[in-house]
Amino acid sequence: MAIVLLFLDVRLSVIPLAAYILVCAAAPFFPGFGFFLPVISRGRLNKNAVALTFDDGPDPLITPQVLQLLLKHQVKASFFVTGERAAEHPQLIKEILVHGHTIGNHSYTHDNLLMFRRTKTIAAEIKSAQNVLNDFGIVPLAFRPPVGITGPRLRPALLNSGMVIVNFSCRACDGGNRWIKNLSKKILRRIRQGDIVVLHDVRPPEQFDFAYWLKEMDLIVSGIKAKGLAVLPLAEIIGRPVMVTKTSGVKETR
Repeated sequence: MAIVLLFLDVRLSVIPLAAYILVCAAAPFFPGFGFFLPVISRGRLNKNAVALTFDDGPDPLITPQVLQLLLKHQVKASFFVTGERAAEHPQLIKEILVHGHTIGNHSYTHDNLLMFRRTKTIAAEIKSAQNVLNDFGIVPLAFRPPVGITGPRLRPALLNSGMVIVNFSCRACDGGNRWIKNLSKKILRRIRQGDIVVLHDVRPPEQFDFAYWLKEMDLIVSGIKAKGLAVLPLAEIIGRPVMVTKTSGVKETR
């Protein structure tokens, strides 16, 4: 296109180039935009259901309460955990698995600027988290980059890992539970069939109204059901496994 415009008017030839640069600059910040590599951010639209996912944990205060809430509503979720927190709280990883939920890779340290680092650094973050999770007898097949940001170095970093990018399509922009006011209203106003919902099972560094947050979580799950939507495991929504067991290689789709 730039070559064609070059023959028409040399000044016009910069338009597609500028557009390409603009897209490259903006693409990382759109979780569902597979510009640099394929990204799964929604489920199949032929299912009248959504999937719940929790990022950044596990957390010794938050995660057990999330597990009890999910048990109360008899629904399954996927937890995208960091390797660092998984290593610090191994019992919580075991509890997540015992409750029948699945686990995805969310990098080792959750560096918000990870996708702007070198390919070697990105690959090391992913592999380090994977190594920690492998010790629990599982192999996550889904990677969610910190904050859902992708980048051109992510594809080579994931090469031969067997993992796919699974982001999200419905969020409340809660800043890792920093901004939880009206959390349920924000989610329920936006949620649609096939959505992958992202929430967080981690405490923010500042003061946190835990009782209010827990009430909002309950309102989200009950509100989804009230809308006539089922809450299904992420694997069922996207039609592919989120993790496999390390010992048998059996696909985990619950």
